[in-house]
Amino acid sequence: MSERTFWERIKTWLYQMAGVFAILAIGIPGAIIVFVNESPTRWTVLVLTVVFISLSITYSYLRYQYVRRFAYPYLIVQTGITVWLLILHPNLTFYVIWFYVLAIEAIMALSRREGHLWLAIFVVLTIALLVGRLPLLEAMITLPVFLGGFFFFVTFANATYRANEARRESQRLLEELQAAHTQLQNFAAQAEQLAVSEERNRLSREMHDTIGHRLTVSAVQLEGAQKLVERDPGRASEMIGTVRDQVREALAELRSTVATLREPLESALPLRVSLERLAADFEAATGMTVHLIIPDDLPDLSTAHRLALYRTAQESLTNVQKHAQAEQVWLQLERQAQFITLRVSDNGIGLPDQPDSGFGLRGMRERASQLGGKLVMEPRNGGGAQISLWLPVS
Repeated sequence: MSERTFWERIKTWLYQMAGVFAILAIGIPGAIIVFVNESPTRWTVLVLTVVFISLSITYSYLRYQYVRRFAYPYLIVQTGITVWLLILHPNLTFYVIWFYVLAIEAIMALSRREGHLWLAIFVVLTIALLVGRLPLLEAMITLPVFLGGFFFFVTFANATYRANEARRESQRLLEELQAAHTQLQNFAAQAEQLAVSEERNRLSREMHDTIGHRLTVSAVQLEGAQKLVERDPGRASEMIGTVRDQVREALAELRSTVATLREPLESALPLRVSLERLAADFEAATGMTVHLIIPDDLPDLSTAHRLALYRTAQESLTNVQKHAQAEQVWLQLERQAQFITLRVSDNGIGLPDQPDSGFGLRGMRERASQLGGKLVMEPRNGGGAQISLWLPVS
C-alpha cells in the first residue's frame, strides 16, 4: 500500500467516525431526556434511535463498496426515522442535526445535483417540523440557527466532495500518464528495433552492392587469367592487375562501410559521372560493350535517389556478368514527367529459371519501395533480359 493510499484511508475513517460521533452525540442525550421525563413514547424513541445509529454505522462501513445501491434506501429510511422522532417528542428538536449528517452523506455519495436535491428536502423538512412543533416566536428564533448549521456543514461537504473529485481526477490522469509512458516506452523499443533492422538491411545491401560487385568481377577475371596464363601470359598478367585493383577497391569500401557507416563516394558524385565510371570499369573488367544513354536534362536528385539508381545499375551489371552470357549491355536513363527511369538490358540468354530469387534483386526492390518506386525484371525485346526501375521525382 502506498503512503498516499494509507493517508486517504485514514482521512476517510476520520470522516466516518466524525459522522458516527455526531449521531451518538444527539441520540444518547435524546434517549436520556425521554427516559428522565418518563415519556410514554420513551421505548419507541429508544428503538428508533438504536435503529438509526445501527444503520448509520453499517452504512459508513458499506457505502464505499455499494455506494449507489444503498444510498437512496438508506437516506429514505433515516429521514423517516428522524421525522418520526421529531414528531414523537417536543423536546427532541435538536434531532434536526441528524439532517446535517444525512445531507453530508447524500452529497458525498450521490451526484452533485442529487445531493443538492436531498439538501433541499432536509431544509424543507426542518422548516416544516420546527414551525409545526414549536411556538411561532421560538421557531423564528431557532430556524436561523439550524439553517446556519446547514450552510456550514453543507459548505464543508461540498469542499470535501470537490477535493475528492479532484483527487480522483488526478489519480485518473496519473494512471493515463503512466499508461501513456509505458506505451511510449514500448513504441520507443519497437522504433529502436526497427531502426536497427533497417540499418542492418541497409548495410547488407551496401556490402552486397559494393564488395559483392567487386569480388564477382575479380572472380571472373581470375578464371579468365587462369585459362590464359599459359597461352597469353601478358593478357593474364593484365587481368590479374585488374583483379588486384578490384580487391583494393573492395577493401577500401569495406573499411569505409565498417568504420564510418556512410554512403560510398559514388552517392556524392553527380549521377552522370558515377554511371560513366561504372560503365567504364565494367567494360574494362569484362570486355562487354556498354551502351550508356544519359539525357542532358537530368533533374536535381536527392542522395537517396542517386544512390538507388547507381546501386540498381551496379547490381544489374553484376547479374549480367554472372548469368547473362551477353556481349552487349544497354544502360539507359530516361526523364519523364514525374518519374525517372533506369533500364539495364542485355543480349544474353534471357531470364534465369527463378528470376525473383537472389538477395541482390530483393535489395533493389527494397530500395525502390522505400522511395515509392517500382522495379521490374522482364524479357528484352530481341532477346536477353531487362531490369527497369521507376522512381518518382518532384
